[in-house]
Amino acid sequence: MEPLSQLDKILLEEIEVRRKDLVKEIQRIKDELSAVDSDIEPTPQKANLQSESNKLNLLKQGIKTFNVDPLKGISYLFENNILINGDASSVAEFLFSTKGLNKVSIGAYLGGGNEFNVEVLNKFGQLFDFGSKHLDQALRLFLQSFRLPGEAQKIDRMMECFATQYCSCNPDVFMHTDTCYILSFAIIMLNTSLHNPAVKQKPSLENFISMNRGIDKGKDVDICLLEHLYNSIKNEEFKLPSDEDAIDNLFFQPDREGWLLKQGGRVKTWKKRWFVLSENCLYYFGKVTDKEPKGIIPLENLRIRQVSDRTKLHCFELSLSGDDPTLHTIKAAKTDPEGGVTIGNHSKYLMSAPTYQDCLDWIAAICRCMSKDPYYEMLAARKMRARANI
Repeated sequence: MEPLSQLDKILLEEIEVRRKDLVKEIQRIKDELSAVDSDIEPTPQKANLQSESNKLNLLKQGIKTFNVDPLKGISYLFENNILINGDASSVAEFLFSTKGLNKVSIGAYLGGGNEFNVEVLNKFGQLFDFGSKHLDQALRLFLQSFRLPGEAQKIDRMMECFATQYCSCNPDVFMHTDTCYILSFAIIMLNTSLHNPAVKQKPSLENFISMNRGIDKGKDVDICLLEHLYNSIKNEEFKLPSDEDAIDNLFFQPDREGWLLKQGGRVKTWKKRWFVLSENCLYYFGKVTDKEPKGIIPLENLRIRQVSDRTKLHCFELSLSGDDPTLHTIKAAKTDPEGGVTIGNHSKYLMSAPTYQDCLDWIAAICRCMSKDPYYEMLAARKMRARANI
């Protein structure tokens, strides 16, 4: 073998240096990947956070499914272990206390005729505390928790459930649950007669007393009670949930609501809007009494921060949380003057609160309602650090 020339030696040395550098780079990448794996390893605390997040998402999907189809919604919640399968108490508690349920759908489920639905109805009724409440107060409370269905058999079961629970909470008011049942129907009929414009001849107190004689096991109900019931219904209409509550229910007990100034997208003018934060979305209305929102901003993969503006005080901004927000627009919708729906074209939303504290409170409330992967920021930071080291 011929001896290596000086040039060959130099080339071999250069190759060896590059090989060592490559080995170091490979080891650095392995170390970086190992660090990432360590960061995302499901520790008990992270696993609990992920579990709670998944459970919340499943619950939200179950609520949406229930509002469209009550039976499918309950089945979905059973299958995903949000409710205890076959446990009537679990379902009753869900219907009684869960925000965002459509009252029409609650009524449809409670009115079901199979054995399990009837058991849920009875458990549902037992969750009400009617102690020391007048009959009209208790009946308002009960019937405002769902929409009474139209079928006679369903109404009968529901009113029987109410009468049983009312008499259980107030054992000294009536001699029998049938008395409570009959008088409850009399209240509903009186409400219709007194407040329906189509009824020209309104019943008097004497008429109401007369129609309820002898209903307490052949005895008369206390006349003072009947006078109270009549005057209460006359002075305050007994309003039952309607189909419109399917819309209203969305904004029942919102996470936050109030007036904010919103800067326009194309034309940078400020307009006063009534904002409602609910169901991981931010809705804004022209007036508090408006039924339909002017715009909807889903809080998915957005970020929020306090900002300064030369024209307004106490401002905060909603924008995309991606690496380059200028490449995308926020997924949002708004209504046009004709009532149609158009897709929004905002890369950010700028709002101004009445006070500094309101600004901080809105930011905190919106942060709690934002929907994103709990590890999103951690992995994004890790990726940025990895790129910086290359």
